[in-house]
Parts: sequence; C-alpha cells; structure tokens
Amino acid sequence: MKPVIAITPGEPAGIGPDLAIITAQKNFNCNRVYFADPEMLSQRAQALGINVNIEVIQSAAHVPEHRDNTMYVAAIKLANSVTPGVLDSSNAQYVLQCIREAVKSQQSNQTHALMTGPIHKGVINEAGINFSGHTEFLADLSSGTPVMMLAAEAEKLRVALVTTHLPLSQVSAAINKDNLHQVLTILNNDLKQKYGIENPHILVCGLNPHAGENGHMGMEEIEIITPVLDGLRRQGLSLDGPLPADTLFTPKYLRTSDAVLAMYHDQGLPVLKHVGFGHAINITLGLSITRTSVDHGTALDLAATSKVDTGSYIAALKTAIHLANNQAITSAI
Repeated sequence: MKPVIAITPGEPAGIGPDLAIITAQKNFNCNRVYFADPEMLSQRAQALGINVNIEVIQSAAHVPEHRDNTMYVAAIKLANSVTPGVLDSSNAQYVLQCIREAVKSQQSNQTHALMTGPIHKGVINEAGINFSGHTEFLADLSSGTPVMMLAAEAEKLRVALVTTHLPLSQVSAAINKDNLHQVLTILNNDLKQKYGIENPHILVCGLNPHAGENGHMGMEEIEIITPVLDGLRRQGLSLDGPLPADTLFTPKYLRTSDAVLAMYHDQGLPVLKHVGFGHAINITLGLSITRTSVDHGTALDLAATSKVDTGSYIAALKTAIHLANNQAITSAI
C-alpha cells in the first residue's frame, strides 16, 4: 500500500501554499492529505494561474488515491482571509491547529509521515503565543526527545546537531555527557529504524579547533566527548571521533559515513547548505512520529509569484515517503 503523507503548508501568507499547489500537479509514490483552509488554497491557485481541484475529505483515514492536479484537504478554517506576503497574527492559531491535527492523524495511524511547510515564528509570538519553534512544538505534541538532522540526500550527507539555536557563548555549557549520550543514541537508533541502515557509521565532531589538540585548546573533548564515545563503542556503536571539524567534512571521512554529529549549529550546517542548497531538508529524529520539512523560510516576497524553487519541498516529500516505507518494513519484521 502507498503511504499517506500528511502535509501542513505552513504560514498561509508565505510560499508554503504555493509549493503545495505546484507539486500537486506531480505524482509521487504516495497519497497526500493537506491540513489547510481549502478556500485559501483555491484563492492561491487562482493567483498562480493553476487549475487544481480542491476536494475536502472528512477524515484522513479515507484519503483517495492520488490524482494529478487534485488536493485532498482536511479542512481547517482561517481566522482571517490571507493577502499573499502579508503576515496576520490572527491566523497564528490556524497555523498551529493544522500541525496539531496532522500530528493526531499520524498518532492514530491514519497517515504515515508528516511533511511541514515553513512557518513564521515571529508572527506566532506576536499573537501572544509562547512559541520557540516548529521542532519544539512537535515534541510537545508527541513523545520523545527531538534531535535535529539536516540532509542533502543527493550528496549523501546528513548532519545532526547536539545543540541547535544557541548563542555561541552558551554552547560549551550546554554540552554534557548525558545529552551527548542521548543524542548519539537517538541518531544511531533512527538511522537503523527510519533509514534501514543496519550498523550506522557516525562521525563525531570535536567542539574546539583541532578537536582540542590534546587539551591545549579546550578540555571538552577529553572530559566529555571521548568518554561518551568510548562508552557507546563498547555497546556496539560505530563511531569515529572526536574529529576536527575542519578536516572531518572531506571525502576521506565522508565516503564511509552515514551521518555526522556536529556540536553546534554553525559547525555543521554551513557545509551541508553549501553542497545541498536548494534541496536540503530537515528531519526531526527522536519523536514517536516521522517528520520532514523544507529547509527554508516563508519567503513572503515570493508568495503568489510563481517564482518559487520546489527543490527542498520535493526532497522533503520524497524523504517522508522513504521513511514511511522503511517504518512499515521495520514494523513488519
């Protein structure tokens, strides 16, 4: 059976609805259900000059077979009508409700993976909602501990993070034995269960230049990172590191690896975005649901212009399908 992918287009004033409508014209090996306002999708399609059938379904449990130029929509009503490119904080709850309902659909086995479009964190907070991010919101809705991993699958590069959106001055204090052990365990388990990799080989960055150079440039490698890696190796994990980040991202190391674990955001992601710009994606590991996402923002200035790049959206959808199929195989074993 084809997996059913739940899709949330994200911020309605941005390019998420455009991407959903444009790619509805293409067939992928899945069925799709969009959690969105059908009238908003219809108006955006008209603005784009695209003829698409918007069909409202009563339940994600009964998604019809995909038909080109047709969108099956689990209807969620906007608070206000949308002007492309113009944020409206009164629609913030709508954005979150779309995510809530999509997560519920996967938790009840009506859908098999979630693909999220870009949202605007600022306008959600302007609505008086304490919102730290998409990933954290998903973690609150489902069980588990989230680990952010970005991937450029065409280049076979996956980079997971120990810390995410922190000032550089706070990174060292945020890395300890417990969270490093937890992140590596989640990364290893999800590479097995979601990607079907029997014995993942993971490269682990050091925190400091030259991986601390035997303590001359920092003690984190000696006191925290190496003891954790040694303990996990004894449990059977295939880990290399801590390695200097300036040489780790070279073919010598990457050709034999399944993923890289970076200590902080700008240690690993500049490399990934350099090689994968336009088709890189975000995958949330460690949760009870399967979720992929585009790796770009709402691009308000491009909404309803037909000038959007669908590369990341298509890559995220294909990965959601791949992960859903792998989950089904793992569950059947």
